[in-house]
Amino acid sequence: MRTDVSEELFDRARRVIPGGVNSPVRAFSAVGGTPRFLARGEGAYVHDVDGNRYLDLVGSWGPLICGHAHPSVVAAARSALEAGSSFGASTEGEVLLAEAIVDAVPSCEQVRLVSSGTEAAMSAVRLARAATGRDKVLKFVGHYHGHADALLAAAGSGVATLGIPGSPGVTAGATGDTVLVEWNDPEALREALAVHGDDTAAIIAEPVPANMNLVPPLDGFLATLREQATRHGALLIFDEVISGFRLSRGGAQQLHGVTPDLTVLGKVVGGGFPLAAFGGSAEVMGRLAPEGDVYQAGTLSGNPVAVAAGRAQLDLLTDEVYARLGAVTRRLADGVAAALADAGVPAQVTRHATLAGIVFADDAPVSYADVAAADQGRYAAFFRGMLDRGVYLAPSGFEVVFTSTALTDDDVEVVVDAAAATAAELAAG
Repeated sequence: MRTDVSEELFDRARRVIPGGVNSPVRAFSAVGGTPRFLARGEGAYVHDVDGNRYLDLVGSWGPLICGHAHPSVVAAARSALEAGSSFGASTEGEVLLAEAIVDAVPSCEQVRLVSSGTEAAMSAVRLARAATGRDKVLKFVGHYHGHADALLAAAGSGVATLGIPGSPGVTAGATGDTVLVEWNDPEALREALAVHGDDTAAIIAEPVPANMNLVPPLDGFLATLREQATRHGALLIFDEVISGFRLSRGGAQQLHGVTPDLTVLGKVVGGGFPLAAFGGSAEVMGRLAPEGDVYQAGTLSGNPVAVAAGRAQLDLLTDEVYARLGAVTRRLADGVAAALADAGVPAQVTRHATLAGIVFADDAPVSYADVAAADQGRYAAFFRGMLDRGVYLAPSGFEVVFTSTALTDDDVEVVVDAAAATAAELAAG
């Protein structure tokens, strides 16, 4: 497999871009080797600048639920672009996308469109603080809510992959109002709120964490979050940047029957373009300017090309599509799990609806600590073996497997066969 063009580009990139990448996990630091520079994608596959083709299980880290360059999404974006790339003014497309989100997501009566998940999470927390008149935010160890200062404490995949504690440049004051609790530990949650409940503006969580590999909530834990938030007068924020429109049309909150006060959305909702949103009740969202006194703004918010792509993608997501995507994810996860088990390699392949994760450990993880204690070196070797066999996984053991509607049964067999061959190498080595 050729990599010389990617190697040359990476050398050039490191001269002009910090670390050679514009988002840290792309650098392959955790898995070794040279990051592949991708040139194009089609359906379930991507092609790099060296002419190699890979079956893609990253999907731009989740947005491409319909695969690369889906004709409907491309056509919608092209049509919007031909009419103008940006106006800095209201468009019909913003209204149509907001209506689609409100129709689908149980917690949302109104939404505000923004450009990134970080921006959406940061804004939702600001709104919660204003609505409650409180300062503290309770978050869970390993959950990632973007790189806003207050939420970077004990953040997930990117920070964990690099092995850095939060980030230099984040002051003690910025995180002084952030309360950390272990995921899936209801007693720790109650204890923290017993101390800080009167000062807590919000409990923020990924309802199905996918930034510390895949660690689904234990039975009843999301209901406990809802009950405890209500009991202490805090708002419950679900960060559904990954799970929204992926686990179901209404996200994890619909799948689990637990409705938060505010929801953060991104990735799938933008159809592969920079687009995110946050939403909640009309009463809470009414605090936002210009209707209310909480300021939030963005020149490119509701970009017409991005909202057109997002609308086109959401139109594709029927109940039948989710059923098929769930079945494909199950076959893939079961096949990879069997391949690793047959080779005698200790590993857990977790699955939750249309998400999957691979952890090299004896037991399925229930917290960030479990994932951190897993064999990351073995994941790196598995990643390299799969890449050599034409399967592109996330270059970090703290990330998940993203399937798409473009995957066929034959594609799943390609993944399973590659896993079997790679597992045999791991067992022998």
